[in-house]
Amino acid sequence: MGDLDVFPIGLGAMTLTQVMGYDEQRGIRTVHAALDAGVTLIDTADVYGPAGGYGVNELAVMKALALYPGSTDHVIVSTKGGHIRLPDNTWWIDGRPEHLRRACEDSLRRLGFDALPLYFHHRPDPQIPYADSMGAMRDLYDAGLIQRAGISNANPERIRLARDILGDALVAVQNEFSPRFRSSEPEIELCAELGIAFSSWSPLGGMREAKGLGSAHGEFHAVAEARGVSPQRVALAWQLQKSPVVIPIPGASRPESVLDSVESVGFELSAEEFDRLEASPFAG
Repeated sequence: MGDLDVFPIGLGAMTLTQVMGYDEQRGIRTVHAALDAGVTLIDTADVYGPAGGYGVNELAVMKALALYPGSTDHVIVSTKGGHIRLPDNTWWIDGRPEHLRRACEDSLRRLGFDALPLYFHHRPDPQIPYADSMGAMRDLYDAGLIQRAGISNANPERIRLARDILGDALVAVQNEFSPRFRSSEPEIELCAELGIAFSSWSPLGGMREAKGLGSAHGEFHAVAEARGVSPQRVALAWQLQKSPVVIPIPGASRPESVLDSVESVGFELSAEEFDRLEASPFAG
C-alpha cells in the first residue's frame, strides 16, 4: 500500500485532549496500551485540543511516546495543517502555501522530528486553488520537511489532482467513513485503484455516536450480540473487510477502548454478516 506499512488500526489521538475533563495520565496509558497492542500509526493535528491551543494534542502524543518504556522507532505519527481554530472555538481553513509551510515548521518543532513522518493537508480551502495547496505540499516534500504526504476531506477529483502533483509522495487519504457516514465509498475505491491508504476518521461515528453507534444501526448491534462482542468491534471489522486499503483510526481516551478496537483485526465477519451490514440503513 504505497509507502505506508502500518498496523491495520491506528489511534485517532484527537480525543486524548479534546474531551472534557481530560486526564493526562489516562491519556498516556491509552497511548501506551495502543503501542503494547501493536498499533504503529498515531494520528493528530496542530488544531486538536482545547480551543485556541495550537499543538496541545501533538505535545500530548509526543510526551506519551517519550515516556513509553519500549522502542517507538517503528511508530508513524501523522499530523495535519491547513485548519485554524480561534479562541471562541470557531474552525476556519487556510490552505495558502505560506500557512502550510509555517504550520509544518511549527509541527516539526513541537514533535521534534527532522522530517514529519506523514503530513496531511487538513481540508480544501475554497478561497485557494487546490493545486496551489498541493504544490505547497510538494514543496514541503522536496525540501525534506515531510517524509510522506496525505490529504484529508478530499473527493475523487482532488485525489487525482493531488496524485498528479505529489506522485508517489502521496500515500494516504483521510476521509470520514463509518456506519453512519458512508458517502466516501468512491474515495475508497479510488484509493484501492491507486494503491494508497484510505484512513477513515470517526470510523465509529464520532465522539457522540461511538459509544452506542446510534440507534439507527441495529444490524451492527445484532451481529455484535450474536457474536458476543462489542458493536464497535463489528463496525471496525466491517470496514477492514471492505478493502485492504482501509485503515480506521478510532479515537480513544481510555486503554480499554484501544484494546477493543485492536481486537477487530482478525475478527472475521461471515459473508452473510458482512452483507447484512452493507445493506443496513445509514445516514450521510
